[in-house]
Amino acid sequence: MSESAVTTAFGELIEPTTLRIERLLPGPIERVWAYLTESELRRKWLAAGEMEMKVGSSTELVWRNDELTDPPGAKPEGIGDENRMEVRITELDPPRKLGITWGKAGGVTFELAPSDGKVLLTLIHRRLPDRATMLNVAGGWHMHLDILVARATDTEPEPFWDGWARRKAEYDRRLPA
Repeated sequence: MSESAVTTAFGELIEPTTLRIERLLPGPIERVWAYLTESELRRKWLAAGEMEMKVGSSTELVWRNDELTDPPGAKPEGIGDENRMEVRITELDPPRKLGITWGKAGGVTFELAPSDGKVLLTLIHRRLPDRATMLNVAGGWHMHLDILVARATDTEPEPFWDGWARRKAEYDRRLPA
């Protein structure tokens, strides 16, 4: 898969309630691992929250999506400034695999693999409970991963909320009803 295909590719359903999205990032693998596991780096593309690197440990992730891009874009009505969720580490194989619970919407696995001098990140989100959640999650992961690519390549991402809304609408067209 070419670098441009991986950085712009939409996720796909690999089972009826399981979404997979891939992104190609500059290495080394330890750098990408740090973006997944270190609160200060993770908050720049997803959510803050200190993680104890041990299976079974839990942490509270804190999203402040308005702070991810400047400007943040047009936030949808009814969305607050902050979102919090307790997650628990379910799988851990540094620096290749991190699995966490995801509230009522299943579990998420991040897998890292070397790929021609870069790092292929594969995100799998399992047990999405319904279509509305699936569309929100797909658009959200797509946009958060695009921001991760931008941070890792020192480029400027598009405004978070505008990108999320566009991607959510595109997933509504792409994913089976």
